[in-house]
Amino acid sequence: MKLAVTYNVKNEDSANADQASVSANAAKYINRNLVENYPERLDDTYAEWDSMETIDAIKSAFESAGHSVELIEGDEHAYEKLKSLKPEFVFNVAEGFNGASRESQIPSMLEMLGIPFTGSDSITIGICHDKSRCKEILSYYNIPNSKFFITDSPVKNDSGFKYPKFVKPLHEGSSKGIYDSSLVKNLEELNNEIARIKSSYRQPALVEDFIPGKEFTVAMLGNGDDLRVLPIVEINLDSVPEGFNKIYSYEVKWFFDTRENQLDIFKCPAEVEKSIYEHIEKVCKDTFNVLRIKDWARIDVRLDENNVPNIIEINPLPGILPDPADNSCYPKAARHAGMDYNAVLNAVLNEAVKRHSKE
Repeated sequence: MKLAVTYNVKNEDSANADQASVSANAAKYINRNLVENYPERLDDTYAEWDSMETIDAIKSAFESAGHSVELIEGDEHAYEKLKSLKPEFVFNVAEGFNGASRESQIPSMLEMLGIPFTGSDSITIGICHDKSRCKEILSYYNIPNSKFFITDSPVKNDSGFKYPKFVKPLHEGSSKGIYDSSLVKNLEELNNEIARIKSSYRQPALVEDFIPGKEFTVAMLGNGDDLRVLPIVEINLDSVPEGFNKIYSYEVKWFFDTRENQLDIFKCPAEVEKSIYEHIEKVCKDTFNVLRIKDWARIDVRLDENNVPNIIEINPLPGILPDPADNSCYPKAARHAGMDYNAVLNAVLNEAVKRHSKE
C-alpha cells in the first residue's frame, strides 16, 4: 500500500538547548546525562512532538510489512504535499503546533482531501485536546472523573474548597506543564500555578479535585466489537524520588526516567484485584465509545478513595517511543500482549483500514 506518515519532529533549537537556555523548572533538576543525551527534554515546548528516531522507527515498521512509505511533516506545507502525493492511507501521529485545536489540523486536511487515515477524526481529536469539554462529555455519560473548574484569573476566595487540588494547562499533552508544583495545598500555591500556566502556555488552567489512589494507563486497540484493552500498566508512584509529590509529573517522566537511569515505575499487567482490573477496562471502553475514538488511544486512570476508576487523561495520539528502555507505555502494553513494535503499529493500521472498508 502507498502509505504516508504525518508527524511533527522535535525542533533543532530544542535539541541544541544548553544550561543557559533551559526553563526554570528544568534548571532545578539539571544533570550531565540530561544535557548530553536528552537536551530536547529540558524545554517542554516540543514535548508532544516525536524525535527523528521515532519517526524512522515508524517508517521502518510499515516498510517491514511491505508498504511504501513517505514522510510528511505536519506543518503549513502538509496540505499541498498530501494533495500531490495522494497516498492510499495515512498513519497520523502529528500533534500540530498553533492553537487549541492543533491536533485536529492534519485530520482536517485529510478529511478535506478524502484521504483515509488512522485514528480519530478532527472533532474527536479536538474534544480530547480540550480537557474541560472532554470532561463535560464524560460527566454527561456518568463516567467518573474529578470535579473541576477553569480559570486564567487568580482565585480570590477559596472558602469551601477541598485541598489538595491538581492544576494543569487546559490544552496540553505529554505531561507538558504538569510539574511537581501542580499539586497545590493552599490558595497561594493555587494562584501561583494559575499564573504560571497563563504566563508559560497562554491558556487557562484546569483546576481539579485531586484523586488520591493508584494510577494506571490503559492502551486501547480496535473499534466496535473488536475493541481490545491491552494489558493495563500500573504506575508505581512509590518510585518517585523522595521529596516529590506522588504524581507522574514532567520531571518524573522526562528528567528522572532515562535509558541510563530507569525508574522502576511501571508494572504490567497491573497488580490489582480482578474486580478493579475489570472495572478499569469497562470505564476505559465506555470512554473510548462515548467520545467516538477510533482505532487506538491511551487512557490514564486513577482510583478514588472508594477504588472507583476515574478518567484523568485521554490520549487519542499515544506516544510510541521505539526503544523499550524509554518506558513508553503503549508499546510496553503491546509487548505484554505479544506484539513487538512493528506488529503493534501494523495492527493499528490494519484496524483503521478495516474500519474504513466498512464506512
